[in-house]
Amino acid sequence: MNIAQQIINGIVLGSGYACIALGWTILLGVARLVNFAHGQLYMLGAFVTWYAITKLGLPYPLAILAAIIVLGVIGLLMQSAMMRLVMTQNLTSLMIVTLGLGYVLQGGSALIFGGNPQTLPGTLARAKIDIGPLWFTWQDVLVLVVTLLLYGAVWLFTQRTRFGSVIRAVAEDPKLAELFGINAKFVYLGVFVFECSAVALGAALVGPRSPILTSMGFNEVIMTFVVVVLGGIGSIGGALAAGLGLGLFTAFFGAFVAPAYTTAAAFALLLALLVIRPAGLATK
Repeated sequence: MNIAQQIINGIVLGSGYACIALGWTILLGVARLVNFAHGQLYMLGAFVTWYAITKLGLPYPLAILAAIIVLGVIGLLMQSAMMRLVMTQNLTSLMIVTLGLGYVLQGGSALIFGGNPQTLPGTLARAKIDIGPLWFTWQDVLVLVVTLLLYGAVWLFTQRTRFGSVIRAVAEDPKLAELFGINAKFVYLGVFVFECSAVALGAALVGPRSPILTSMGFNEVIMTFVVVVLGGIGSIGGALAAGLGLGLFTAFFGAFVAPAYTTAAAFALLLALLVIRPAGLATK
């Protein structure tokens, strides 16, 4: 068993988990909103990227931009429809509504894109790098670099800018924030659009690693949920550390035990660590 190769595999997996989880980290931790359509949005982002490349003939970078824009618009429409629930902080209804919207997105995508598995052409997923017995792809490098840069930029934005403070103020009490002249509805719209755009970016980057299906997204939303909770709700650095750590755990567990039980093992790890550290790996 090549330990170094498993470390590389773990970092590759973990960077993908962290990339997909970033939008949900901001939405759930900073804005205190929920979106159980996250997995279906990931699926839709991958299919929009595929459609832009194969049907519209766009190069991969422009296809990524198209996916970000399309899902940003969908996020704007979703949040506009849910604004009353958001302003009253009716989290139970938000869970049900976003869950239902997820199934609508899945069904609509099946009608539009069909049920056959597709692959994303024109990416770096087949550009292999060999270093002795070790290997990875340039797509893996791209995902890791973009994830690190994105997390750094989001951390600076939320912790070092005035708008980051405004988002946290609205999350604490939207009605009180509006009394101080903050447009809470605009803030919620911005955060939700960011979440959808971020998951589109994650889908466009991580999607080339495996076939894309309209039924995909469940495993991604489960793993990103583990990342968000394990890293500490709302902790940017914690989510990054949790994503990479979960990727390493998954790689080694799959290599030494059995890949079929990695999701169950990930939840067992989550439960064990939350007993020891209820707030997660890190705090804001």
